[in-house]
Amino acid sequence: MEVQFSEKAKRIEEGIFALLNEKKNELQAKGRKIYNLSVGTPDFKPAPHVIEAVSRAAMDPENYKYALEELPALLEAMKNFYKRRFDVDLETDEIMSLYGSQEGMAHIGWVLCNPGDLVLVPNPGYPIFSIGPQLCDARTWEYPLLPENGFLPDLNEIPEAVAREAKLMMVNFPGNPVCRVAPDSFYRELIAFAKKYDILILHDNAYADLVFGEKTGGSFLAFEGAKEVGIEFYSLSKTFSYTGARMSFALGNRELIQKFKALRTQFDYGTFLPVQYGAIAALNGPFDRVLSQCREYEERNRALCGGLRGIGWDVPDSQGTMFVWAPIPKKFSNSNDFVLELMERTGVICVPGSSFGSLGEGYVRMALVLPPQELSQAVESIRESGILG
Repeated sequence: MEVQFSEKAKRIEEGIFALLNEKKNELQAKGRKIYNLSVGTPDFKPAPHVIEAVSRAAMDPENYKYALEELPALLEAMKNFYKRRFDVDLETDEIMSLYGSQEGMAHIGWVLCNPGDLVLVPNPGYPIFSIGPQLCDARTWEYPLLPENGFLPDLNEIPEAVAREAKLMMVNFPGNPVCRVAPDSFYRELIAFAKKYDILILHDNAYADLVFGEKTGGSFLAFEGAKEVGIEFYSLSKTFSYTGARMSFALGNRELIQKFKALRTQFDYGTFLPVQYGAIAALNGPFDRVLSQCREYEERNRALCGGLRGIGWDVPDSQGTMFVWAPIPKKFSNSNDFVLELMERTGVICVPGSSFGSLGEGYVRMALVLPPQELSQAVESIRESGILG
């Protein structure tokens, strides 16, 4: 029997990560030293009080039932956390949990998009920003993030006809993969733009707590009018190294949150209760570990970017996130080719920028998931290989 796949399934191709992993396994089988800077999985451990909360809850047989919804204490913890962290006032009916921000961005279109609706997405941008709307048979229009604009959207360059037709706009700062932080002025312009054209804003704030240069990350919801025009996704994955637990939140516009919650009851029976108890402990607990983790990421950023500049690869420092966005060396014209040659000659694995959209071509993304001394070793491996010419 020949399986007939849907048109949607045909459009979804296997990601570059599978190819990189296959190549990594080949090199490891040969005994090569690998510096895997491809996948953004934090190497930090959750705080002991978070692990203890999960463990204690996991010992209670009652916690193995369907959760069905968030624990009231979880919603209250998130409400209080947003007030402390961002000075944003929220009610508990403006908050919902998600099985990771990626899941939320994959499904939010089911609430908002009819076939043919237009969604504004960044190029380059994290792939789910485009894939999510496409799964709903919506159309996407890519707004460019260009180096000459500091990788910020130029809202004035979005054609009037496109803006009037658009229903949603996906925005992500601090940005993955471009590693830039948006100024306050951008968010004020964005809210005015959304109101003018009746566009809903979906802001991914996964890296709010990874901002460098003695600056503090903020929230889209902290700006006047934000809750009128959209919602924000906030993740515990990077902030609290709670990645595998898959605990994130959508927050903001009450009407949208409540409709999204209603839709998710059709395929979700609530997050495993021990995971919720761990999230409560993280949100209510001390924040000093998060701050020290951010400083460690910044030290890694300096070790990698500064080290690469020192050997002739002009890589700018990141403003935030756990990544580095690097233009490929001038002797190369294709990011895929460069990534594969870099891996073969140095053992350093990164992601071609073309994986994040056409305007990512000419760049690679590297994850800051190794200690500074190992990143320095990776830099030395690149120097010794002679790949830079």
